[in-house]
Amino acid sequence: QVQLVESGGGLVQAGGSLTLSCAADLDIFNLNTMAWYRQVPGKQREVVAVIMNDGRAHYVDFVKGRFTISRDNSKKMVYLRMDRLRLEDTAVYFCHSETPGKEENWGQGTQVTVSS
Repeated sequence: QVQLVESGGGLVQAGGSLTLSCAADLDIFNLNTMAWYRQVPGKQREVVAVIMNDGRAHYVDFVKGRFTISRDNSKKMVYLRMDRLRLEDTAVYFCHSETPGKEENWGQGTQVTVSS
């Protein structure tokens, strides 16, 4: 069974930084598209950043210039570096994978809370 395990969430002050990690137990990790999503109570889960199997990264507008997604295929890890955090970045962050055959998997999520 595929497992995605996030870590690195926590409480941080506005303007601060945090790095999330996702350990991916995937046989063909290097072929997967990996992504970070986030969700706040009462709202739909939304994509934050995506990194393709060739390393190309894409970001939603509200995190461009502040967040950086990266991957280490040798370690089967995906990271999300979050800088200049804002109160509205408070959410549960989820790691997501998609195989070339469109099979999807989700992690259990890690809470990020930004305080004033």
